[in-house]
Amino acid sequence: MASSSASASASSERLVKKESLGWMEWLRGWFYVIYEMLFQRIMASHLQNPMPLPPINDITCIITGSTSGIGREIARQLAESGAHVIMAVRNPKAADELIRKWQDEGSGMGLPLNIEVIELDLLSLDSVVRFAEAWNARSGPLHVLINNAGIFSIGEPQKFSKDGYEEHVQVNHLAPALLSILLLPSLIRGSPSRIINVNSIMHHVGFVDTEDMNVVSGKRKYTSLVGYSSSKLAQVMFSSVLHKRLPAETGISVVCVSPGIVHTNVARDLPKIVQAAYHLIPYFIFSAQEGSRSALFAATDPQVPEYCEMLKADEWPVSAFISQDCRPTNPSEEAHNVETSYRVWEKTLEMIGLPGDAVERLIEGEEVKCRYGDHQQ
Repeated sequence: MASSSASASASSERLVKKESLGWMEWLRGWFYVIYEMLFQRIMASHLQNPMPLPPINDITCIITGSTSGIGREIARQLAESGAHVIMAVRNPKAADELIRKWQDEGSGMGLPLNIEVIELDLLSLDSVVRFAEAWNARSGPLHVLINNAGIFSIGEPQKFSKDGYEEHVQVNHLAPALLSILLLPSLIRGSPSRIINVNSIMHHVGFVDTEDMNVVSGKRKYTSLVGYSSSKLAQVMFSSVLHKRLPAETGISVVCVSPGIVHTNVARDLPKIVQAAYHLIPYFIFSAQEGSRSALFAATDPQVPEYCEMLKADEWPVSAFISQDCRPTNPSEEAHNVETSYRVWEKTLEMIGLPGDAVERLIEGEEVKCRYGDHQQ
């Protein structure tokens, strides 16, 4: 009896819900962040800037948040290498102006760039559904989806989207998750294809409470750092489950990338005094062009799908993660928490209004209804 009660006690301890990172995990996470900032330029010294890309004339790419920072560099370089680029942006006018500028700068250097602009507002899940439906209606292939758009509103008070979700978790995690799943029919048509999620080293200091995704319960004090790092960890966890849910036959690779510590990644959201500090340490901080390399590598390197297949065959607990030096790396210890990852998957599907078997049904060619969009249930 004593041994059975002891084992019951042990199992109940294991079932105690984790409510935050442990001190060692937290310290280790900050060590990774600081180490990356100090040494990223040395670790990536073998890379060329800009990164040379192979000819990709037969590739169609959708890139979110492509009017500024890393996204702008990704869009420009893919288009200049011959890809059909779709800039999925909140401000189509700004995108059109950029395209005109690129065409003028490149005139006489070759064929005109094959770029189009489609409006997409990640702060509106209705907008995400409309975008995906419009794209799928073309019945054409999609080879690369780059979920680049993100926010890090440092020092700002907590804000919520019109859908009722904290803005970091919606823009950085929920909206890209919804977009990725709804575009599966087009990605299958473009197979072999890739979903590239531009993540962050900051996920190492993140923690996801699936019962408090909006950070409103009071168990954790909200700061923009909590909102950002948690949303980035949620994206890694969701990507890991999506990676497992997609059969090898679909030919869809799921990859998270870290761009490194990039000036333009957060500069527009930083307080003026912190922006000034950024300008004082340009050696350590990547430019947008340098920060775009890991996403460009993940989107175009022929070995990436093989690496993803290997992870799947080995039943690795996390999806592929490419670091800022374009080498495979391991995401955080918490990202390996398989139980939490599946809870994040289920909670995410619930929040974005999709049924639990949405992926399987879309793979089978069935229609899936979403709670958002013009055809709400």
